[in-house]
Amino acid sequence: MTDWTRRQIGALAGGALLAVAAPHTVLGQGRAKVVVIGGGIGGATVARYLGDMKSIDVTLIEPNSTHVTCFFSSHYLAGLRSLASLTFGLETLAEGHDITIIRDSAVAIDPAGRAVELRGGTKLSYDRLVVAPGIAFKFGEIEGYDEDAAKIMPHAWIAGPQSELLRRQLESMDDGGVFVIAAPPNPFRCPPAPYERASLVAYYFKQFKPKSKILILDAKDQFSGQELFQDAWSRHYPGIIEWLPSQFTGAIKAVNVAARSVVTEGETFRAAVANIIPAQKAGLIGEKAGLTDASGWCPVDPVTFESTLQPGIHVVGDSIIGGDMPKSAFSANSQAKACAFGIAASLTGSPQFPPHLFNSCYTFLAPDDAFTNALTFAPEGGRIKTVKMFISKVGESAEVRRRTALHAVGWYSAFTADVFGGGP
Repeated sequence: MTDWTRRQIGALAGGALLAVAAPHTVLGQGRAKVVVIGGGIGGATVARYLGDMKSIDVTLIEPNSTHVTCFFSSHYLAGLRSLASLTFGLETLAEGHDITIIRDSAVAIDPAGRAVELRGGTKLSYDRLVVAPGIAFKFGEIEGYDEDAAKIMPHAWIAGPQSELLRRQLESMDDGGVFVIAAPPNPFRCPPAPYERASLVAYYFKQFKPKSKILILDAKDQFSGQELFQDAWSRHYPGIIEWLPSQFTGAIKAVNVAARSVVTEGETFRAAVANIIPAQKAGLIGEKAGLTDASGWCPVDPVTFESTLQPGIHVVGDSIIGGDMPKSAFSANSQAKACAFGIAASLTGSPQFPPHLFNSCYTFLAPDDAFTNALTFAPEGGRIKTVKMFISKVGESAEVRRRTALHAVGWYSAFTADVFGGGP
């Protein structure tokens, strides 16, 4: 465990190598064109690190003027942070890293013609394309839950307006109400996050709505960090959080928006506030461009993150089939740096080295109680596999957990500075 700095985070996954190993000439004539679709963690990181190479022309396509981080958004739900503190603009990327940012959405990709069509009608050519589409939801797998239902029973799994809606509902619910969280099946964005959300909302309830309860209806029979969470729930929130695995409920079958109820195979649960997190798949532009397989996710080369289905297109972040790598912000950042290094090698003729891939994750159980993991990965046999692992253990002292929570705050600041080049 360490106090994170921007330099340390930037050096991971080949970030330092990019600065010294990329030559200043591009194979062929003129500057090579790289277009990046998506200004979230993965896309912003690729754009930033390629933008520092003067031999490459980088254009980032992103319709939103700001990005709200999903990680730490449960702190907002619990009243521990403002949404503004989780919100970052892309201006620093454009100004400090020689990146052209276009406020638009990509609606079509022509892999054969190496072109991207934007909603506004513009067409952009590219030598290499990076797609970082994030996630989309499998609306309809739960009967009655669609985009309109999400306006009443928010998922809040893409931070921003949905987070604000869920926060307002939690603030306005009567003391003694039940907050139902429907946790999704694997794989999904940030495996510990539904349970961190339950933990921090329980902290909020304990302070302001002590008669309220939290019920987690899970699509799974076990979850990431289960022993750590259940130990913390017994210590911090006895009688507040109840977790029901799929084997007990038969999984969620339907929702009734008007009644604010969630229906499982054998029972109906009435909620004061319902947080329905649907099953997930790769972002829609990945599917439209033929980057997804039957699983709904994008298979990639584990060294360069080039699509195995569409040559010349790279995919990073939550949308990929990442082997042992979880769908997390730090994973996306690590993949993006390796991807940038791979693109630089293909365009400039610089050496291609095996990537160093990492995930560092902090998860809060209470404001002063957090646990962490640090994982190292490497390509092996065509997939990404874990080679080293550190995970916090049950029974750590209160002081260790308090320090971990402090380190997490420093990690957030250093990590977002590495991605976006500055604060909100």
